[in-house]
Amino acid sequence: MKINEIWFFNHYAFDMYRNCGGRHYNFAKQLIAKGYSVTIFCANVAHNSNDKIDITKGRYKICYKDGINFVFIKTVSATNNGWQRILNMIIFSFNLMLSGVEIKKRNILRKPDIIISSSVHPLTLVVGNKLANKFRIPSICEIRDLWPEAIFMFDKAKENSILGKILIWGEKNIYENADNLIFTKEGDVDYLKERGWLVQYGGKISEEKCHYINNGVIISDFNNFKKEYEINDPLLNKNSFKIIYTGAIRPINNVGKIIDVAKELSRRGIGNIDFYIYGEGSEKDKLEQRAESEAKNVHFMGKIDKKFIPSILSKSNINLLIYSSEKYNWSRGNSSNKLFEYLASGKPIITNVKMGYSIIQKYKCGMESEFDTAESIADCIQKIYSNKLLQEEMSMNSIDAASDFDYSVLTNHLIEVINETGEIFYEGRSSSCIND
Repeated sequence: MKINEIWFFNHYAFDMYRNCGGRHYNFAKQLIAKGYSVTIFCANVAHNSNDKIDITKGRYKICYKDGINFVFIKTVSATNNGWQRILNMIIFSFNLMLSGVEIKKRNILRKPDIIISSSVHPLTLVVGNKLANKFRIPSICEIRDLWPEAIFMFDKAKENSILGKILIWGEKNIYENADNLIFTKEGDVDYLKERGWLVQYGGKISEEKCHYINNGVIISDFNNFKKEYEINDPLLNKNSFKIIYTGAIRPINNVGKIIDVAKELSRRGIGNIDFYIYGEGSEKDKLEQRAESEAKNVHFMGKIDKKFIPSILSKSNINLLIYSSEKYNWSRGNSSNKLFEYLASGKPIITNVKMGYSIIQKYKCGMESEFDTAESIADCIQKIYSNKLLQEEMSMNSIDAASDFDYSVLTNHLIEVINETGEIFYEGRSSSCIND
């Protein structure tokens, strides 16, 4: 049976509708161009915001954009990570289940041939598996964050607690019941090995059903935006060596480290370097005041419309990936969206963390500091700053790497997984019917 009708479940795809971008929006556009029909189910409220699409009647509302069906599922707003967010997840998942059944029963949309449900939280995956089973179609679970591991790392729950054990049991159950699994980090399968859930370790999950499809970038869009939305800021146009960071400014992003690095380079007598930080977050005001007194070559540029990011990154000499090395497990790789924007800009990348399954190391498109210290990061910057040939080589390698993570390439991988899932599922059903 040829799979044509695809349903994506992504609780947090609201912004994809608003911004015409993001992982599943990009997949949907590519799939539609290849003849598939795509529907994205998401919450009717934005993540960490009161922005919403009103649903005055019923549990859902269907909107259309760029050939994609968007089904907004009614839930409550959640502007914090407490009980409000938990309630948001529960109501969304409950209404998603009921809405999916109603939409199919009343033929409001065509019956799906496959459901691809995407985390962050696991309830979306549970609903995806249950609806697929009810509709007698295959289910793919896409894991973008490993729950509950992330909860344990942030001390929201203890792994050995009753809650922790229930969450781990639920996670295992989700993976076992899915027909196929997609992980956005290459090393996430190691987690299943560590848990002993793979067949070769006595578990029930075949490693053959574990697939890796990272995030990416549409290079043609990136280059078009670079020309169409050029940033013209006198401060950014200075004749200096430019190092750029884009993204959130929160404790987990460790942006204060950039000020430490700027001070270290200044101490070494390396001048004519400017650091530009684009973004907002809870630590911005505090760090901006600190930079004003300690490192005047660190410029906080504020939040910028995403369409200007390609132009901004194209003006850099180095792009920075700065993270907390302690509050996240980097041994399994990186699926940060800005990594792929950095690659598309064709500039060297420096990060302060040593990563497993490192894209930066694999493609030789930048450097990972040996230690998470200002001195070690400054060493990396100094090597590239003082070696024009190395800078040019890394820039070329960044462009090569970006081409492997273009959404046209990633979508072809996704189609392979979809077709494989469909073939195994429907062949299994045929055999079952014959045996019956």
